[in-house]
Amino acid sequence: MAALSFPPELLVRAQGTGLAVKLALFDVDGVLTDGRIYIGERGEEFKAFSTLDGHGLKSLQQAGITPVVITGRDSPAVRRRVADLGLAHALYGVGDKLAAAEPLLARLGAGWGEVAAIGDDWPDLPLLARAGFAAAPPGAHAEVRAIVHHVTRAAAGFGAAREFCDLLLMAAGHYDRLLRTHHQTLDGGAAA
Repeated sequence: MAALSFPPELLVRAQGTGLAVKLALFDVDGVLTDGRIYIGERGEEFKAFSTLDGHGLKSLQQAGITPVVITGRDSPAVRRRVADLGLAHALYGVGDKLAAAEPLLARLGAGWGEVAAIGDDWPDLPLLARAGFAAAPPGAHAEVRAIVHHVTRAAAGFGAAREFCDLLLMAAGHYDRLLRTHHQTLDGGAAA
């Protein structure tokens, strides 16, 4: 039995307005990171990512929900994180996130009612406004928090994306199954 729970009305909303959520869109700065950008003296950029969030994105993939990164910035750190997580779809350095997302949705055969999105600032507003389910971290801009269906308890870069993933997994009926598989050791016995 899961220790985590969400209100039933939120779970119903997180199922999207289509048949089921097929895609989950993630902003990077202010969602997968705490929003701060560290720049070294030689211009190199550093970002910190949460392993909790990473496991959430991998769990979505295991459940058949495709995670997609859409970010306004491009950096080696983000590309490395996306590659390390094995994400098949990422759009980097995007000025107009809606214009970039629409062809991807068409290629993947998903309508906006089958999309969940999490973002934190004005460039994310067109995606959040169209998604069947939208979320934001608590530190998101006020205009973003005003239009989303859920504001996470966890902060950006510290589990907000994982909370979003867990909510989607629970709403889709995959959470308990995935949790049970993690209670088993690799040889099939019960975990210690």
